[in-house]
Amino acid sequence: MSVPATFATPPTFLGIERRDRASPICIAGIPFDIGTTNRSGARFGPAAVRQASRMLVDGAHPVHWVDPAALPVADIGDIRIALGDIPASLLLIEEQAAGLEHLVAIGGDHGITLPLLRSLAKRTGPVALVHFDAHVDTWSENFGQVYAHGSVFYHAIEEGIVDPKRMIQVGIRSPVHREVHEWTLGKGVTILSAQDVHETGCAAVAQSLCEVVGSGPCYLTFDIDALDPAFAPGTGTPEVGGLASWQAQAILRRLGGIRFVGMDVVEIAPAYDVAEITALAGATIVWEYLCLRQARR
Repeated sequence: MSVPATFATPPTFLGIERRDRASPICIAGIPFDIGTTNRSGARFGPAAVRQASRMLVDGAHPVHWVDPAALPVADIGDIRIALGDIPASLLLIEEQAAGLEHLVAIGGDHGITLPLLRSLAKRTGPVALVHFDAHVDTWSENFGQVYAHGSVFYHAIEEGIVDPKRMIQVGIRSPVHREVHEWTLGKGVTILSAQDVHETGCAAVAQSLCEVVGSGPCYLTFDIDALDPAFAPGTGTPEVGGLASWQAQAILRRLGGIRFVGMDVVEIAPAYDVAEITALAGATIVWEYLCLRQARR
């Protein structure tokens, strides 16, 4: 073989050797999980996703016929955080994301999305948002912590960095306070439950996503607990009844009409998964995104 076997691929994402922060697309890990409200461990997500991504290096995407490892993509390593300090960490993440043309982030808990959106909105203005998750993440605080991982989109909406009328959540199914759910809907957010996905089908869901988002710049955030624990057990707040891996793929592959300007995959906590299932799912979501973006171009 002229290239290493999958198990001998270097431990960057897809074995990518480029490190240049000026690359058109940069992949960065963000090993931050001090905003979790149940099981911690997502700080180990970036390393696990990179390791699992080696399964995706031996050919092109079977629908888009793109090999993202051959694209101008760089793995720039991990973003620095302030250990034990949520506000300082969010500021560091925002500062380091600035100047990157197109960032694909591997978390880390969902708290990383807020500073990434803050940084992005300084360049684009308020963005549309496609949000896969089991939870709405629009609590104003979690157990007294203002910037925990369940309050991300409360702050994003209140700060005006996302346009809630062009924001759609997919896979929602967790217990939630009714006032939180109604606040979210009242701001104009579209919520599709996991049951909606199961009953209406992937094509209809993808069509709804495209209609809500429109033609403006859009950010994709994918919490791995959008998937059912059968497909992603390694996460901090698993909820039964979620999407299957194939459903997530089928929806994402139909989003070529959306102008994505960045994305993240979060909440992968590999210690709760004995077989790399969750990390492989997370790596595949990033791979699907890279292939989708190149196919759109």
